[in-house]
Amino acid sequence: MRISIVQMDIEFSNPEKNREKAIEMIEKAAKEKPDVIVLPEMWNTSFSFENINDIADEYGEPTKTIMRDLCVKHNVNIIAGSIADKHGEDIYNRAYVIDRKGNIKAYYDKVHLVRHAKENTYMKRGENATVFEIDGVKCGIVLCYDFRFPELVRTMALQGAKILFVPAQWFETRLNHWEVLACARALENQMYVVGVNRIGKEYKATFPGKSLVVDPWGNIVKQANGDETVMTVDIDLGLVERVRKKITCFLDRSPEVYKL
Repeated sequence: MRISIVQMDIEFSNPEKNREKAIEMIEKAAKEKPDVIVLPEMWNTSFSFENINDIADEYGEPTKTIMRDLCVKHNVNIIAGSIADKHGEDIYNRAYVIDRKGNIKAYYDKVHLVRHAKENTYMKRGENATVFEIDGVKCGIVLCYDFRFPELVRTMALQGAKILFVPAQWFETRLNHWEVLACARALENQMYVVGVNRIGKEYKATFPGKSLVVDPWGNIVKQANGDETVMTVDIDLGLVERVRKKITCFLDRSPEVYKL
């Protein structure tokens, strides 16, 4: 599978500008003939909470229409990072998965909201793990802070996910956590991890990019620098099964011992 990561800057509270940027970078990524294109977290508005009710998408629009058209145009699957998405009175940090024919294959609402950043004050948390198929391959998705919760990722791995996508807005001050968690989640679940981080600055925060792909052995296959870029990686999905057969972690589990 060929995966293109869109590592972009996000303009705070400016969905129109961010849509233009996302379209431009998806068009650029499509030239590399990927199977999947992935965007970062909250790319439509960033975390502009004070006016989020006014600038969020409503029931996924216009993002869903824009992405569906691009999928059909370029015969590609798109994981539309995540967006601020208003549903009635509730706003979700929601990721949409769209296939080559423009069908909405799945969506995922961020389960773990960052309390100290008041994300849980302005947004409604999701209640389900999401496993979906891309071209017949089972995949999972989490968003940024979710990455710190191994139980959620393991739930997806146990459902057969071979790739974990992680759209994020991850701070430079905790870059080492980003890299360690990516390698740990890949290694412990014997799956590929595709981490997609933004770049740029927002208030006092700096976002370093450093998007990465980690293989089921926990090795970083490729990592971006801190520039706005499209990074494309070819992954060997057969490696997932080879690793799982060689070290039989899933067969040797003892769930009756694990008590939360």
